[in-house]
Amino acid sequence: MTATTDLTVLSAEAPSLVQSVDWLAIAPVVITAAVGLVVLVADLFLAERHKPVLGWISVAGLAAATATLLPLRAGDRATFCLTGDPEACSYVADHFTLVIQFLVLAGALVTALLSVTAVRDTRMPAGEYWFLLLSSAAGAALLPASRDLATLIVALEVASLPAFALVGMRRGDRLSSEAALKFFLSSVTATAVSLMGVSFVYAATGSLHLTQVADRLEDVPGQLDTLAMAGVALTLVGFAFKTAAVPFHFWVPDTYVGAPLPIAGYLSVIGKAVGFTGLILVTVIAFPAYSDIWGPALAVLAALTMTLGNAAALRQSPDRPNSAVRLLAWSSVGQAGYLLVPIAAAAYSGRDQIGSTVAYALMYAAVNLGAFAVAALVARTKPLHRISDYRGLYAERPLAALSLGFFLLCLAGLPPGIIGLFAKVTVFRSAVDAGLGWLAVVMAINVVIALYYYLRWTALLFRTPEGAQTRTRAPWPVAAAIVVTAITAVVLSGAPELILRVTSGSLFAQ
Repeated sequence: MTATTDLTVLSAEAPSLVQSVDWLAIAPVVITAAVGLVVLVADLFLAERHKPVLGWISVAGLAAATATLLPLRAGDRATFCLTGDPEACSYVADHFTLVIQFLVLAGALVTALLSVTAVRDTRMPAGEYWFLLLSSAAGAALLPASRDLATLIVALEVASLPAFALVGMRRGDRLSSEAALKFFLSSVTATAVSLMGVSFVYAATGSLHLTQVADRLEDVPGQLDTLAMAGVALTLVGFAFKTAAVPFHFWVPDTYVGAPLPIAGYLSVIGKAVGFTGLILVTVIAFPAYSDIWGPALAVLAALTMTLGNAAALRQSPDRPNSAVRLLAWSSVGQAGYLLVPIAAAAYSGRDQIGSTVAYALMYAAVNLGAFAVAALVARTKPLHRISDYRGLYAERPLAALSLGFFLLCLAGLPPGIIGLFAKVTVFRSAVDAGLGWLAVVMAINVVIALYYYLRWTALLFRTPEGAQTRTRAPWPVAAAIVVTAITAVVLSGAPELILRVTSGSLFAQ
């Protein structure tokens, strides 16, 4: 009787080791992953003529996952928390998480619309394609909610590994295979370096949860300080690679050229969002104690990235095959430099500056996916992807030309693309507020450089076409992707305060 009573008392006093799961909080990730598994299994039983239905199942799944963000809009949920420290959670659905998850899932939805036609026309294996796309989207949606280094790295790899296969999905295409191999080898190397950095951070702090790491890095023993600094530096490498920051950018042009166009657009937006999200989480949440190290480093990376990206885009010859895709690739490198500016500024003036990066990312996602959607439409009749192929597009496809012109003006930051101008001013202001005047000057110079190649391409759309024009009917999924992105860009240009409202204040759970 006494032994039984003692056990009862001990069990009553000991904390429970069973974690409760907030299924609503993780619903966007779970739905995306579950639909991917459904598509993979369904592919085994569907006849070849019925394979297109897999694409529509994927589109519906991504739409449903995006819709589940609405009940979470309060941004006050967390799950998979330590029983001994309820403040240390592995999954947090705060406002930062919800905004990035919306960007990822909505971007994947637009990619899926573009892919419906691409998979059918190029005879790519439908089951594998849709499973890989949904798996990558699930990993990308998990990453912004991750609040420990282990989950962060796992989410990063779940988002990346399927992307390698998607890039090389066009079997028998030498450029596609070469791009996939280059992307894979460089990414795996960067991930290995990051894993070493995480192990160093764990050795110095004894924890993987970002909030606990931040607290313990404030008071690292002297003999572990060098180890902690090395861990911080190495951890940032993998995320810098995903953002295509110089000097980790070399994979971008060849990968975009070799990948199917919808996947190139996906990498330019969702792939970049993955990198910037991870970079934000490890810098401003986990490593604020070492802001004097990563702040100046990211400022220099931002300056180098925007300068090299814009200079390379400026050199693209309009008549060279794949020059349109290469220009968009190098442009995305330049845009990555702008996105890095507020993260660097957060080291000097607080993490509220991160709102500027999020605002810019939302603008960039809408207009860059729109540009790739128009490129996918033009490629149906002009598969060489040359900039010169767009000459006289207005005479052939007026709505597509007007949409692409508007997207390019948004990227350039010129009216009527007010949202692009607004986003650049927001980023510029974050640099000035942080006392990074020199970086603001570098950014201003690069914006002027970028004007040339954006305006050159825009002007080409409205010139007199050369030769006979071949017009085919636009597939409605591609047309829908163009319309959705164009309407989004126009609405945001008319009311840029919508993004400011979303990104103002604190995005992170306190």
